Amino acid sequence: MALSASDLPAMYSLLANSMSGDESVRRPAEAALAQSESRPGFCSCLMEVIASKDLVSHVDVRLMASVYFKNSINRYWKSRRNSSGISNEEKIHLRQKLLSHLREENYKIAEMLAVLISKIARFDYPKEWPDLFSVLAQQLQSADVLASHRIFMILFRTLKELSTKRLTADQRNFAEISSQLFDFCWHLWQTDVQTILHGFSTMAQSYGSNNAEQHHDELFLTCERWFLCLKIVRQLIISGFQSDAKSIQEIKQVKEVSPVLLNAAQSFLPYYSSFHNRDPKFWEFVKKACVKLMKVLAAIQSRHPYSFGDKCVLPVVVDFCLNKITDPEQASLPFEEFFIQCMVMVKSVLECKEYKPSLTGRVMNENGVTFEERKKNASNTVSGIVSSLLPNERIVLLCNILVRRYFVLTASDLEEWYQNPESFHHEQDMIQWSEKLRPCAEALYMVLFENYSQLLGPIVVSILQEAMNNCPPSVTDITPALLLKDAAYAATAYVYYELSNYLNFRDWFNGALSLELSNDHPNRRIIHRKVAMILGHWVSEIKDDTKRDVYCSLIKLLQDNDLAVKLAASRSLCLHVEDANFSEQSFRDLLPICWESCFILVEEVQEFDSKVQVLNLISVLIGHVSEVIPYAQKLIQFFQKVWEESSGESLLQIQLLVALRNFVIALGYQSPICYSILLPILQKGIDINSPDALNLLEDSMALWETTLSYAPMMVPQLLTCFPYMVEIIERSFDHLQVAVSIMESYIILNGGEFLNMHASSVAKILDLIVGNVNDKGLLSILPVIDILVQCFPVEVPPLITSCLQKLVIICLSGGDDRDPAKTAVKTSAAAILARILVMNTTYLAQLTSEPSLSLLLQQAGVTIEDNVLICLTDIWLDKVDNATPMQKKTFGLALSIILTLRMPQVLDKLDQILSTCTSVILGGDKDLAEEESSGDMGSSRSQGEEALPSKELRKSQIKVSDPVYQMSLENSMRENLQTCSTLHGDAFNSAIEAAVFKVSELFFSLRILMGVHCLLCALGGFEELYTFVFGEVVVVESRSPLFYSIDVLPSTDTVLISRAWFHYSTAVMIHSIRFIYNSTNVENKWRISMPIVH
Repeated sequence: MALSASDLPAMYSLLANSMSGDESVRRPAEAALAQSESRPGFCSCLMEVIASKDLVSHVDVRLMASVYFKNSINRYWKSRRNSSGISNEEKIHLRQKLLSHLREENYKIAEMLAVLISKIARFDYPKEWPDLFSVLAQQLQSADVLASHRIFMILFRTLKELSTKRLTADQRNFAEISSQLFDFCWHLWQTDVQTILHGFSTMAQSYGSNNAEQHHDELFLTCERWFLCLKIVRQLIISGFQSDAKSIQEIKQVKEVSPVLLNAAQSFLPYYSSFHNRDPKFWEFVKKACVKLMKVLAAIQSRHPYSFGDKCVLPVVVDFCLNKITDPEQASLPFEEFFIQCMVMVKSVLECKEYKPSLTGRVMNENGVTFEERKKNASNTVSGIVSSLLPNERIVLLCNILVRRYFVLTASDLEEWYQNPESFHHEQDMIQWSEKLRPCAEALYMVLFENYSQLLGPIVVSILQEAMNNCPPSVTDITPALLLKDAAYAATAYVYYELSNYLNFRDWFNGALSLELSNDHPNRRIIHRKVAMILGHWVSEIKDDTKRDVYCSLIKLLQDNDLAVKLAASRSLCLHVEDANFSEQSFRDLLPICWESCFILVEEVQEFDSKVQVLNLISVLIGHVSEVIPYAQKLIQFFQKVWEESSGESLLQIQLLVALRNFVIALGYQSPICYSILLPILQKGIDINSPDALNLLEDSMALWETTLSYAPMMVPQLLTCFPYMVEIIERSFDHLQVAVSIMESYIILNGGEFLNMHASSVAKILDLIVGNVNDKGLLSILPVIDILVQCFPVEVPPLITSCLQKLVIICLSGGDDRDPAKTAVKTSAAAILARILVMNTTYLAQLTSEPSLSLLLQQAGVTIEDNVLICLTDIWLDKVDNATPMQKKTFGLALSIILTLRMPQVLDKLDQILSTCTSVILGGDKDLAEEESSGDMGSSRSQGEEALPSKELRKSQIKVSDPVYQMSLENSMRENLQTCSTLHGDAFNSAIEAAVFKVSELFFSLRILMGVHCLLCALGGFEELYTFVFGEVVVVESRSPLFYSIDVLPSTDTVLISRAWFHYSTAVMIHSIRFIYNSTNVENKWRISMPIVH
């Protein structure tokens, strides 16, 4: 039932009650509103509440109504299958109502109305709401300052929303909007600038007079409108035109707007000091406006670099920014944010790839100038402008200013360091480089040095030399010379990758850096911290003869009295330990004091980031040094304490889980000594019902996998963890790969005990996975099923019947002809079923004859015209070429067993079975031998019988003990052929005769093709001489122990079997003969020695 005007009082009451602090009042109101959301007229009622003049003072209720309105737009404005959505009639009413209520006095509600219009415009413009912008433009013609401000608020929100649409048609629509609105908005913006500047001038002259405050409110509203208009102009230029880096088309609006924006910033700047301590509201506006103007210029430069690179734009802007950065008078102006934006602009220009001169040659084109040539010409032109702006003298000056002025620690920096050294240390990590002045100056310096390293390398070295000469290591007072030395050290640390060509680290370390650490005065912490930072940055330049001294220095810094120094040392030490050239031998005797210092530092620090950093160092040490076991007990105690103190701090616990994983790897098969702490932590991490499960599960699963991989034996606590796996898999398959590895580890470690406890859980997990994951997921879980069947062929198949039925469906389903992943899945699934037939024949026969399987096949749309087992036989024959050597042998053994079935269809496939098994025997022995040699455990055992096997070694042992590996396919075929002959009698003889005739016919065709009477064939190590006599084949000589001469066979049946074995040994030739038939050049493709025998 639709809501109407009569429901407004009830709607107002529900909205008011939904904000009540009394839960018994709030919850029923929220539930009633939720039920009403989908009813027709709900949004209309909300709009009436928002626009009602009687409720002007009830701002909170109106705001709540606007929030529900916004949520309803997101959910119901666009019709969906499960919801009819808002009717077209109501949409028209709401759009008209919103545009009729533009002069909203409350700022928050006006902002929400702008958001509502922008959300609707995203869905409806331009098809359903084509007149949106024309109506707004018309309203602007007669609007007062307040109404125009609200309209510009709507325009900004709507343009921002539409600019995020990425379809070509949507971008074309936005370009049309830009062309329509730009001139009007730009003209109004320029007019407002003049109005604001005139007002500011009047204010500055009239301070102290009685009527000074008279027009301030209207002027401030104009300022706010101007600011919105600036955002709109930015949006139109950035999103309304394709980047000229892609089109090489000049954007004339960029050339028109950019100089004016810069002039506006220059005009506003003087009022920053005028309004300071006089008019905070306008002082904040001037500050905000100047920063925003520079941000808009930087955004335009980034979007349209070539248009911005015009000689009327780029030189003016960059010259202004450079003058502001280097002007000594500006240093006293406390306007840090503006300097940051000037540096951002210069940095953006310096690293702009479009401003780099092209080094490629000219591409000639008869049809005119190519796109690449136009781009090259534009880049070269702008590159020349940049070069003229930055002569060598100016580059050197900028470098000196950055290091000597902006790198130097201020009094406020030192006070912050003194009050909270941890926070000071993490400052540069926690903030963006563009948020504070010194990090921004450092970022600009690095880009500048990268562009002009040959010029600036000697300059930076000279600054460093000057600073070291003016401040020897004995200086303890915080003087300008000491602070300059700190700045110079920072400058050398940041550009180590280029400065190493001008500065020899060994000489610098021995002659200066190591001496800095000899003075332990508290004020020397400034230099000590920078030395620690340098040792970390220059790690790649430290040679073997200096490593030991550097390690000792870092350990000394790790024991400093200042936390900021200790944390800097811990970070640098981590970089050294992780370095590919880390010298453990040089570090070995420092390990005890390093561990102890880390444990102490964790106790001293209070901030979360500090604890994570130190824990990361400990984790890296565990992962990179070999001597961990002597310190195992102390590390266990440390992990226990940190875990207890880290409750609720997931990121710290994640770092601890990583460290524990490294610890388990380092302990190897002595890892059970840490189970007392590890297993309780593990159980909490893998419990998806714990509060921190979302954050800890991934790393806990990795720790679980590692623990099992290095476990020397199964322990009860590890067995009790497995039920958590069911809940994890039931929730999602996000961690499937690790889960599969964990299951495999349980089976390999102690499969019998594991299945006794968790057989039902294993069956449930496999049933959840198979049939519900993609091919990649199936390929990960099928080896686990295979190893389960291999180890427990009698016990496991009945437990996983449902899973095996799904594998049958996978095998018998089509769709894998052109999909390698599906082919691999079908092959692996077929190999599992073949293994079951080999190792538990009765069960597979029972499985394939169950009515439930037939029903499932029917539901899956799989049509079976024959017995399921016969259909599987076709799959085994078809997929043998896609199988691994072990899978091929499994297929061969399964096919040999098929010969023993009392089914006439078997004889129809006899020649295929013989051919396939022959191929497996002749082509598979070598592959299996290679697998056996790769899995040989002799080398591992020769190192000592006491060594416990790794997970991979256990897998190799299981593979070698595999019954399929040990069985002889040749013997199986011989025996099963005899059985097949007994079962089928004359029908078997006829099938053999037909097979022999087919082979002899093929060989006869080969003889005709080759033009010879006799072939000497080398096939897989078998050499047999065959003579053709009118299509009959006689064995003259055999060098294989499998074959016997016909004339010594005692009976006719045996002769026929001998002929079958003859086919068996020669059927592999069928593939070669087919190949010859399809070849156009027989001589080049068939390389067999062929002596002629008459």
